[in-house]
Amino acid sequence: MKIYLNGKMVDEQNAVVSVFDHGLLYGDGVFEGIRAYNGRVFKLVEHVARLYYSAKAIALTIPMTQEEMIKAVVETCKVNNLRDCYIRLVVTRGIGTLGLSPKKCGTPQVIIIAAGIQLYPEEYYTKGMSIVTVPTTRNHHNAVNPAIKSLNYLNNILAKIEANTAGVEEAIMLNSQGYVAECTGDNIFLIKGKQLITPPLSAGALYGITRGSVIEVAKEGGFEVVEPNVTRYDVYNADECFVTGSAAELVPVTKVDGREIGAGVPGEGFKKLLDLFRKLTRSTGTPIFE
Repeated sequence: MKIYLNGKMVDEQNAVVSVFDHGLLYGDGVFEGIRAYNGRVFKLVEHVARLYYSAKAIALTIPMTQEEMIKAVVETCKVNNLRDCYIRLVVTRGIGTLGLSPKKCGTPQVIIIAAGIQLYPEEYYTKGMSIVTVPTTRNHHNAVNPAIKSLNYLNNILAKIEANTAGVEEAIMLNSQGYVAECTGDNIFLIKGKQLITPPLSAGALYGITRGSVIEVAKEGGFEVVEPNVTRYDVYNADECFVTGSAAELVPVTKVDGREIGAGVPGEGFKKLLDLFRKLTRSTGTPIFE
C-alpha cells in the first residue's frame, strides 16, 4: 500500500511522522473520512472544503490549495488501484516542542490513506443494532466546537468506551442541555410518519456529509425533513431510527436504552432512504480513473 505523505507516495512501513508532531502529542490537527464507490470519490469537494473549514477554525494553515488536495486524494486511490475504498485524510500541526504553543511548530503534515474499513458487523445492516445513551456529554460549542473534525476525539472515545461497557457498538451523546446531539461517530435520524427528524447542528451535531446527502435524497423521496431539538422521549417513540456516517453509511437502529424502536426491525422508510442513498453514491463523485 502506498501512503501520500507530504507530497510523496511512500510505502506504508515508511509512512512515519515525528514523535514531536503535535498531532500525536496533543491531537492538534484535523481529518476527514471519505468514501469511493465504483471508481468515483463521493462528495470529495465537500469533504475537502470541510477539512479546510476545520483547519481555519483552529488557525491551521494547510500547505496546499483545495484543488491540490483533491488531486492528491484521487492520485492516492489511483496509485493503489482502488475503485471502492475508505479514505482517511489527515493534517497535523507539524513538528514542534513539548510545549503547547503551535507557534513552535513547523510545516503541517499532510497524510492520505486509502484502504478498506468495516465499522459494524454485516448483520447490523440487515437486522438493526441496539444502542444506548451514555453519560459523557457532547463537547460544548465554547469548548471544542463539534463542527471541528479534529484529531482530538477523546470526547467521542470516552462515549464509545461507555457504549462498549454497556455491550453495544454505538451510543447517543446528549448536549449540555440534555438534547440529543449525535452518536459517537455518526449522526442520528428518526422517522415519524412522513417526517424525517434529525437534531440541528446547533445541538452539537457534526456537519455530516452523509447527513446532508440523506437529507437531500429524503426530500426527493417525499419526506418532510425537520431539525428540532430532540429528546430521548422522541427517540423512544419514533417509528424508525438509523445512524449515518461516511464509513458506516446508513445503519438501522432497532433498540435504544432497552426500548424497542417501532416494530423492532429495519423499517420501510429506512430501506427506501438506503436505496436512494446508494443510487446517489454509486452514480456521482470525482472520477479516479479517466
